[in-house]
Amino acid sequence: MSTPAEIDVVTRTVWGEARSEGTAGMVAVAWVIKNRADKGGWWGNTLEGVCLKKWQFSCWNDGDPSAPYLRGRKTIPPREYMLAREAVVAVLDGHETDPTLGATHYYAPRSVKEPAWAKGATKTTQIGHHIFFKNVP
Repeated sequence: MSTPAEIDVVTRTVWGEARSEGTAGMVAVAWVIKNRADKGGWWGNTLEGVCLKKWQFSCWNDGDPSAPYLRGRKTIPPREYMLAREAVVAVLDGHETDPTLGATHYYAPRSVKEPAWAKGATKTTQIGHHIFFKNVP
């Protein structure tokens, strides 16, 4: 069972990573977070730990335009926050199946070039502007 604080961190991460991707994109990013937490290990063993692991979700990186919102220095628009939170809660409560097919990674080709980790990984799907992967070497 997730705590309200943990749901808040996941919600902020989903908002920071996928707010322009609609509900489907937000659900997909929430699943990546859940898949990493379920696997545990290097990423962390909790949802919050996965979200806050350094360099894993660019929205938390210093200099990212989303970071001030995620860290509470600016306010996420309430309607946008609630949409992200609804996606997160739907995933965590089991109301949304995993559209990423077990992905633990994704990237947006319109924002970054293909990361080195994508070579040799299994592409599972594309949802909106994000391409999802599992079996990342």
